[in-house]
Amino acid sequence: MAAIRPIALTMGDPAGIGPEVAAKAIAALKGRIEVRYIADDAALARAVPGRPETTDAAAVIRAIETAVAEVQAGRASAVVTCPIAKKTLTAAGFAFPGHTEFLAHLTGAPQPVMMLAVEGLRVVPVTIHEPLARVPGLLCQDRITGAARIAAAALKRDFGIASPRLAMAALNPHAGEGRTLGHEEFEVITPAIEQLRAEGLSVTGPHPADSMFHAAARTRYDAAICMYHDQALIPLKTIDFDRGVNVTLGLPIVRTSPDHGTAFDIAGKGLANPASLIAAIELAAHMAARRAG
Repeated sequence: MAAIRPIALTMGDPAGIGPEVAAKAIAALKGRIEVRYIADDAALARAVPGRPETTDAAAVIRAIETAVAEVQAGRASAVVTCPIAKKTLTAAGFAFPGHTEFLAHLTGAPQPVMMLAVEGLRVVPVTIHEPLARVPGLLCQDRITGAARIAAAALKRDFGIASPRLAMAALNPHAGEGRTLGHEEFEVITPAIEQLRAEGLSVTGPHPADSMFHAAARTRYDAAICMYHDQALIPLKTIDFDRGVNVTLGLPIVRTSPDHGTAFDIAGKGLANPASLIAAIELAAHMAARRAG
């Protein structure tokens, strides 16, 4: 694969484990992948581990904006983000539910899609940071087909899978049990699958989610399209809690992040595991190299 420019790594919340795992990851990857750490020295210097402050919000946001600008200007090849504290940013007036939506805003992407990946499993939640009670009302054929198309295109371009196989999860137990346990499978999800198949995509389902993620089932697809956040993330984190990677699909840039939060409870104690961030940087470098040709 082609040589790539540095990976732009954002600091995340300075009171969380971001600074620690960043330092550990950069040290572990030195000589293999060049990483440019995008951080605010003043915010890092005044941060008290485990005590997030709204006064740091501007620096956290600025680091993300800078990293995106570095890639857009051709000075970096990908963005990798350390964890942010959504509650703290919201209290400071941040108008986005999380990184995914903010990155879409910065890059003009119409439909950002979140993919989580570990060895042997990739999952794509159709709805992301939404209360569970809102999910049925948010599901529609266009939203499902849009997520699936973006996932399939990314599997081809960024993962080298020539003919991606997608498995579509049901929303309700037993895939609705003939409408006795729900109707979304019949009115929304199955029509979406039929539309995708008509476009030439390999899609199966809707599958009951409780039978989609055992070892044998996972060999039958390249990505699982799930209806909501926890339906996707629970199996992935159960399989490999320490090495999950969050990938934002549908952006004009490469973006990954570790699949964990700020972990304020262990911040500053030297206990943070950098494995997920290392995996995120390695995957970002792999994806960037594929795009570079």
